[in-house]
Amino acid sequence: MAEINKRQNARSGSWTGFEARSKPTGHFVADRSRDIDRDRREFVRGQAMHTISTDGFTRPSHVDAGVAPMLQWLKISALTIDPSYQRPIIGVGRRNVERIASMFSWCCFTPVVVSPVEGGRFAIIDGQHRTTAALLVGYDEVPCQIVIAAREQQAAAFKAINCVTTPIARVAVHAAALVAGETWAVQVADVCARADATLLRYPLPISKQAAGQTMAVGAIKQCIKRHGQNTVITALQCVIETGNNKPGMLNARMIKALCAAIDRHQDWRDGGLALFDAFDQIDLARLQARCEDGSATGSDLVQRMAEVIAVELSALMPVTREHRPVRWDAPRPKLEVVNL
Repeated sequence: MAEINKRQNARSGSWTGFEARSKPTGHFVADRSRDIDRDRREFVRGQAMHTISTDGFTRPSHVDAGVAPMLQWLKISALTIDPSYQRPIIGVGRRNVERIASMFSWCCFTPVVVSPVEGGRFAIIDGQHRTTAALLVGYDEVPCQIVIAAREQQAAAFKAINCVTTPIARVAVHAAALVAGETWAVQVADVCARADATLLRYPLPISKQAAGQTMAVGAIKQCIKRHGQNTVITALQCVIETGNNKPGMLNARMIKALCAAIDRHQDWRDGGLALFDAFDQIDLARLQARCEDGSATGSDLVQRMAEVIAVELSALMPVTREHRPVRWDAPRPKLEVVNL
């Protein structure tokens, strides 16, 4: 009884299993929406601003920064493109220009980096696409950072600006999208909160993660789209609410495999404590290691893991009228097929 109470308390606020059948859906969704908005505001308030710090960095022994740049609004008609190092705007580039134009906002527009050339014009070093987008929506001037650079230096600057960048992890993108109130980010955060999973805001090696933490933003987003929020919540709880709750277990492959396994048998998904009792008898870490030991990779590995999980559950879950023997070669019902 103590274990049942523990699990029921841990799952308070979730909307899955036996709780889904007793919640008045409309009121619950409205209440939960207010909770999500409140949580997002508290998240923003909880992130205290701080000044730039160089603590822990090594100061270079020599710097040749060149002439300090100037900031100035320039006519777009005075800006030119040097085809020797600039790319033509075709294919993905054209779509990128149209995307920027459709969402144009000065708060997202960084100054165009340019350098003076003959004839009173300025060569664009960085900013060809956003300048084209500004012209497309009707602006004839853009803010520019003017640097003094020979043609070879311009090309080197183009390479440095466009090729030497700091990759942004998906968890960091999600944190920013959540503050901005983007729907997908709010959904991912809500699912994790209801499952009592902790979504990390920056990458951490498994050795430094705690149980219940995850970086699998992309997998959770994809599974919500394919299987729905209730299935994803239950899949996360199959780790968090059982003996499988160990650092690194909420990885992308495991989440996808769990969603695929329980979504095919929704009587399992709605099985409540019986489902968690079954997963207490399944060692998911060993199961994943066994599947990874084979030749399957990528989506084939996820499929293999889902198959093994389904077979294990088939032997452990109570038999119901809705349950059928596990057949992974059987076609999905039409309503469950979602093309991503």
